[in-house]
Amino acid sequence: MWLSATADVIELAVRRGVFARAARAPLKLPESLHAQVEAALARRLADLLGLARRSGAAISGFEKAREWLQAGRGGLIVQAADGSIEERARFAGGRALPCVAVLSAAALGKIFGREHTVHVVISPGRLAQMIELEARRLLGVAKESVSGQ
Repeated sequence: MWLSATADVIELAVRRGVFARAARAPLKLPESLHAQVEAALARRLADLLGLARRSGAAISGFEKAREWLQAGRGGLIVQAADGSIEERARFAGGRALPCVAVLSAAALGKIFGREHTVHVVISPGRLAQMIELEARRLLGVAKESVSGQ
């Protein structure tokens, strides 16, 4: 069974019993289903970002990440959702790169071994595409704009 990654679709499916019909069996869904889905998506995104960091396909920090952008090494910009909107816009500098902001600065920092991180650049490729997809799914499901996972 497949649902769109949006909070209202998940809630509607639970109310209408879509999961039980698709499984062709009675199901008892946990009250915290939405929170579990959101947490799973945040873990998936963190895992992908960690993979990008370990493989050398990601860089964090304003100056280093900006250097990657200026050198044309950027395929995706990931920024902390709780970072300053003006600072995030200044960093992107009007570039036509996709940009996502769903995790908190503390969550990004944990992935990159810092107290907090606001700016991350991912090199172009399949991993950047996967990170963007998972970030957009998390944005769709998240009830709040910042996931602190």
